[in-house]
Amino acid sequence: MMFTRSNSGVAYSNQFIWFEKWVSERQVYKYLVRDSGLSQSSIQRLFHYYLEQAPEVRIKSKVKAHLLIDATYFPNDLCLVLYYDHDIRYTQLYRMTDQERYEQMQEDLENLKKLGVNIASITCDGHKALLKAIRKVYPNVLIQRCLVHIKRQSQTWLTKNPKAPVAQQLLYLSKQITYLRTYEQSNQWLADIYHWYERSKFYVNEKAFNPDTGRYWYRHKMLRQTASLIIKAIPNMFHYLDDPQIPYTTNRLESFFGHLKEKLDVHRGLRPKAKRNFIKWYLHFKNNGK
Repeated sequence: MMFTRSNSGVAYSNQFIWFEKWVSERQVYKYLVRDSGLSQSSIQRLFHYYLEQAPEVRIKSKVKAHLLIDATYFPNDLCLVLYYDHDIRYTQLYRMTDQERYEQMQEDLENLKKLGVNIASITCDGHKALLKAIRKVYPNVLIQRCLVHIKRQSQTWLTKNPKAPVAQQLLYLSKQITYLRTYEQSNQWLADIYHWYERSKFYVNEKAFNPDTGRYWYRHKMLRQTASLIIKAIPNMFHYLDDPQIPYTTNRLESFFGHLKEKLDVHRGLRPKAKRNFIKWYLHFKNNGK
């Protein structure tokens, strides 16, 4: 079909399905040409037309929403922050930026509040900027720390095979975090963590002196860092036991981000603007059940 300036918009609208498949299903030009009957150049013009624009995400008013908030990073300093409603499987809001910033997250949460999203809980990885923004805008909301993140970060810092018995014990306790399903189990785990720290605190906080600089430094930095991560997270680790609707992990978003990156990887030649609009279209299709 030959497109003219007067009928191109209509023609592109009729062929929107091919753009949707390209974004949502990892379809490459070879198969789109075969299935659509269009030439590759026609398909490229079609996709260029839609990647010059982007749909808006509509916020859905919600009472007692259980949000997942997480961010992922792409090449060239692109950070995508998602505010995802776990109950209705819907991205309420997103932001494209260069990193997770307090002022921006505060603004996003204030916008959600103004537009009628009543938040009951927020599950997140504990990023300092996000925690600060939540406390500013929603001071009474329940913050559930992502247990998978705590477990994974602990294993990264301690390594899979730490040599020190103290580190081995903490690694063992960190691996149990995602299997705590009852108050009894969580209370036993808390007691185990308490006793571990009481036995190990002098070793964990042991310092050495550097005579050349005149400064002290922690001998077991990663062990101390892991212990601090877990202990500081404890007040917000077990809200999901009080309310089963509260998700205890942001894994759903990590899977979401993984699929998005797979789609983008197929189309890695996109220019920055087209790449950003591709992401917006992807979010749009996901929100509409595509």
